[in-house]
This record gives sequence, structure tokens and C-alpha cells, in this order.
Amino acid sequence: MNIDNDWKIIRKHVNDSFKTSLHVSIATVDSENNPTVTPIGSLFLNRDQSGFYFEKFTSKLPLNATENNNVCVLAVNSSKWLWLKSLWKGTFKKHLALQLYGTLGERRIATEIELSRLSKRMKLTKKLKGNTYLWSDMKYVREIKFHNVAKMKLGKMTAAL
Repeated sequence: MNIDNDWKIIRKHVNDSFKTSLHVSIATVDSENNPTVTPIGSLFLNRDQSGFYFEKFTSKLPLNATENNNVCVLAVNSSKWLWLKSLWKGTFKKHLALQLYGTLGERRIATEIELSRLSKRMKLTKKLKGNTYLWSDMKYVREIKFHNVAKMKLGKMTAAL
């Protein structure tokens, strides 16, 4: 899979993964080379091998970025129907997980377009109390520039992909 040629497929996979898992995981490394994985429910991919996430509840991720701004995003499609159908047939028709490798940019104020994308994603939960607690005051984003992608392989189940 090529990050430039397959970006549209990658974006669809990340969106499908969010629909089934409600988050992606972002891995970073601290100054002592200890890995940290952070669940992020607000990652959005742009059309140009970049993306952004809202940085509100992250603590280790921005701290780690001061020492090492490399990240790995893991997007897993956790659809039970996809898994059951694939287990029945003995093969997956599409990859279940992608790893996106990238570099974190600087933290900055979110644009109106970015806030609009977040609002659209969280629309179904707008009238719930938890929506206010989690997403009412999202102000800051951090961009990610992606430079590589890897498909997760599961032996014979993904051999045809």
C-alpha cells in the first residue's frame, strides 16, 4: 500500500475504523524510550496525507512530542459483522488494521472548518450530557503529516490481500 496513491482508501479505512471503535490509537515514545499509546476519538484525515486531532485530554502525547515528534496511528476496523463473516469464510476481504506513520506538528487554535468537522462527527450525541463534558470546549488541534502506511497481516486470513 502506498501512502500517496492509496490515500483515499486509507481515509475510508480510518473512517470505517472510527465508526466501529470510536477511536484510533496514537503511539509515541518518551525521552527514556518508553512507549505510550493514547486513544484519540477526534482524528480527522485531510485530502493531502495529513490530519489533525483535537488535543484536550492528552497528557503524554504533547509531552512526548517535545522530545520525539514521530507517531504511529493504529486504526482497527472492529466490526463484529466483518469479523464473523470473515471467520466463517476463512478469509478477510479487506484489511482490518492500518498503521500510519507520521510527524506531529505544533499545537494551534482550531479553525472553523476543523470545529465544524468535529461538530458533524459528534452530532448524534449532541443532546447528551456527556457530549458537553467531552466536546463542548475543544479549542486546540495538532496536525500530523503522514509519510508511510503499513497493513496489518493475520496469516492465512489476509494472505489474499
